[in-house]
Amino acid sequence: MRNLSKIVFLLISSTFVHAHVGSPDVYYEGDAGPYHLFVTVRLPKVIPGAGEIEVRSASPDVQSVQAVLLHLTGLGSTLPPAPSVAQRSKDDPQFFVGNLWFREFGALQVRIEVDGSKGKAELSVPVASFARQSLSMDRGLRGIFAFFFVFLTLSVVPIAGALVRESGAAPGTVPLGSNRRLSRIVMVMALIVAVAVLQLNRSWWNAQAATYARTVNILKQPQAETTLLNGNRLVIRPVGRLVFPRLNGKDREVKMDELIPDHGHLMHLFLIASPGMQRLWHLHPDPDKSGAFATTLPAMPPGQYQVFADILDKTGFPWTLVGKIDLPQINGPATGGDDSAWTGSPLAIPLSGTTVAQLPDGARIVWERGNASINADVAAGLNFRVEAKDGTLARDLEPYMGMAAHAEVVRSDLSVFAHIHPAGTVPMAALSLAQAGKTTQPSASASHEMTMQMPHSHSSLPPDFSFAYGFPHPGDYRIFVQIKRSGQVQTVVFDAHVQ
Repeated sequence: MRNLSKIVFLLISSTFVHAHVGSPDVYYEGDAGPYHLFVTVRLPKVIPGAGEIEVRSASPDVQSVQAVLLHLTGLGSTLPPAPSVAQRSKDDPQFFVGNLWFREFGALQVRIEVDGSKGKAELSVPVASFARQSLSMDRGLRGIFAFFFVFLTLSVVPIAGALVRESGAAPGTVPLGSNRRLSRIVMVMALIVAVAVLQLNRSWWNAQAATYARTVNILKQPQAETTLLNGNRLVIRPVGRLVFPRLNGKDREVKMDELIPDHGHLMHLFLIASPGMQRLWHLHPDPDKSGAFATTLPAMPPGQYQVFADILDKTGFPWTLVGKIDLPQINGPATGGDDSAWTGSPLAIPLSGTTVAQLPDGARIVWERGNASINADVAAGLNFRVEAKDGTLARDLEPYMGMAAHAEVVRSDLSVFAHIHPAGTVPMAALSLAQAGKTTQPSASASHEMTMQMPHSHSSLPPDFSFAYGFPHPGDYRIFVQIKRSGQVQTVVFDAHVQ
């Protein structure tokens, strides 16, 4: 009955990983033609389930917003169902809210159509759809459902008996004795059939519940297996097979030789000193012949490190492998290229609350957060500006892996990790697939080309940038902000308390 209640909840509930850990909602900032939009997609905890989409226009000239959920790639990306019409807020005419029904797991996209004074335009936002938990039905509702289900099923017994007993009797006459005897036999047979139906139904529901629970369990945070070879060679692979479950159909194995690059790399590896988060390494291992990833570690002090490894499978679905590793003193080369390192003070309670972080050459990054408190589950922009040593706005920012900046948001207990950039939380390679509307799977070379054609990849960059994001839970967070200046990747940190 407990499993039955879980499935029934999924069927009757109609009111509304993972490139991140503990941060499933999608935040995106981008342009739909002439309209600049801020998009939030709030995923349901169970699937099937209803999710919510929020669209805020930067200008007041948007009149209507429609959204539809479809596959990110393949044939399903070209056959959209009827769109859902988002409702305009009565208090804020530039804010629209709508619902989307999530029916399956996988790499999906929300295609948004905007209509306004400048005509119609479209925008597609990739979404990683997966269930996070099973929910139990309320005990009272469960009892009511069970009572009526059993009552209606068993009611066939007297109905069948009455049909046999009364069918041969004329109006106003007593049924024949033979009919009454046959009626009793039929009622016994009907009772046996009804009990069998109840048992078969119970077995079917339990099987469905077990399948769903197994699916949720598979999609729990995948673990990383790490091995240190030859003193400084780190090898990373998933623990066991990495598989993507389907509610109906065969599970899909995620093969390491079929990943697509994001920001020009197949894997983004983050090693964070635990528990104080006083050190960070952002590295980019390469695949080896065994199907794992490997990298030569730079010089690192001994200690325990939390492992977060971002990858993107061929469908555009993002994964983050999670693990821990105890490292000895590592004697390795200095970081270079897109790799970076940071060392500073550990996260301390109470938080310092500083909004200015110094760079090695005397320049600084300023967090323009204002005096308002930060609340969980609220879409907001994390706004920063870079100032030169003399206090003027910096003019020497360079693209870092095709973007103005990158950031890693980590909760103090390491239960939340999000690798974000100015476009938001979506992987840029998946975004390229969504915007292109491709109907075939991309090759590695094509994906690399898409990755390198991101905004700001070849132009000079302004000194200010922002990240579209919403903190998923209350608590204390550390934000690692990474930029590139004069060919060097520079990292600073900001600490924040979220209510």
